[in-house]
Amino acid sequence: MTKFMDVHRGMVGITAEQLHEAHDADLAIQAEEGVTFEQAWADPEDGVVYCLSEAPNAEAVQRIHQRSGHPADEIHPVPLVV
Repeated sequence: MTKFMDVHRGMVGITAEQLHEAHDADLAIQAEEGVTFEQAWADPEDGVVYCLSEAPNAEAVQRIHQRSGHPADEIHPVPLVV
């Protein structure tokens, strides 16, 4: 499995509650694609959300995000983690 960092743009003003709800929506169906979402971060002022996950591939990450209603704008593999 590979770690992935994905980026969502256009989420200006996102609240902690909205971030939590979006993350929970991903968690509810992540097993169907073999994805494990580990953490999410947001910058409400810039409207950027970042998610760290472990998955078989980037496509699986995107499918979960699409089904949850918030497709990622970018998904990057993170092969080195310390």
